[in-house]
Amino acid sequence: QVQPVESGGGLVQPGGSLRLSCTNFGSIFSIYIISWYRQAPGKQRELVASISKGGTTNYADSVKGRFTIYRDNAWNTVYLQMNSLKPEDTAVYYCNANYNLWGQGIQVTVSS
Repeated sequence: QVQPVESGGGLVQPGGSLRLSCTNFGSIFSIYIISWYRQAPGKQRELVASISKGGTTNYADSVKGRFTIYRDNAWNTVYLQMNSLKPEDTAVYYCNANYNLWGQGIQVTVSS
């Protein structure tokens, strides 16, 4: 069964970096967009970044200039490079394929 799988989360100090990975989201022929969402405690899930099959990227204002979404050439893995992390970036991060398939999420905690 196709279900995105996230990896790379963890605990990092403010100002630090993490790279999240998303795999197992389907074949290159079926995918048209991959997105990263996040949900902090007590808050709604929000879009962080997305990348279309054609390579168009989109970012939430809160992460522009700090996060970068990109993929490998074979469309096997989509990455979310997160730099200059802030405590408010603390959340469970989810990978989503085609606005339909969700991963189980991975915790990112930014704290000193």
